[in-house]
Amino acid sequence: MTELVVTAWPPTPVRTARLTLRQSENRDRRAFVELFASAEVRTYLGGPQPRDELERTVPEIPGRRPGVFVVDLDGMMIGTIHFDRRDAERPGHVRPDAGEAELGYMFLPTAWGHGYAAEACAAALTWFAGTFPGEPLVLCTRTANKSSMRLAMKLGFSEVERFEEFGAEQWFGVMGSLTTSALR
Repeated sequence: MTELVVTAWPPTPVRTARLTLRQSENRDRRAFVELFASAEVRTYLGGPQPRDELERTVPEIPGRRPGVFVVDLDGMMIGTIHFDRRDAERPGHVRPDAGEAELGYMFLPTAWGHGYAAEACAAALTWFAGTFPGEPLVLCTRTANKSSMRLAMKLGFSEVERFEEFGAEQWFGVMGSLTTSALR
C-alpha cells in the first residue's frame, strides 16, 4: 500500500467518549507485536506472524507514518486504524486511475465486543472526511469475516463488488452513495 499524503501529521489526537486516536509511541510496541502475532486477529489477514521474528523486526516506535492511528483506551493501545492508497494492480477500484484511499483496522481480541471498533472507525472517518473532502474511501474484507462486513455496512460502506484475492472471496465497498459507475 502507498501512504496517504497528509500535509500535517500527526494530527491533533481525535477523541471520542471512550477512546483517543493518536500517533504511535514506543509504549505501543508490545501491542503491535501482539496484533501481528495473534492468530485470532490475523485469521482473515494471512495468518499470524512469528512472535520471535516480530520481536526482532518491529521498530521501537511502530506504525509511525501518516495515516496510522493508534486506538487508545485509558492509556493503553487496543488497536489501530489506518488509511492507505489502494495499489492500482490489486482488484477493486471505484476510479479509473485507481489509488483510492482505503480504510483498514485491527483490534486486540480483548477489545472485541465492546463497540470500540465502530466508535474509533466513525471518529477516524470524520477526520478523513474533514482532511480529504470529496475523496472516495474504500474498504475490502474477506466475505468470511462477517463481523468486519457488518461493521463496514454500519459505518456507511456499500458493496460494490466481490472478487477472488489471496485465495478467498473478498467484499469490496465504498463509503457513502458512490458507486463504480458514478465515479467512472
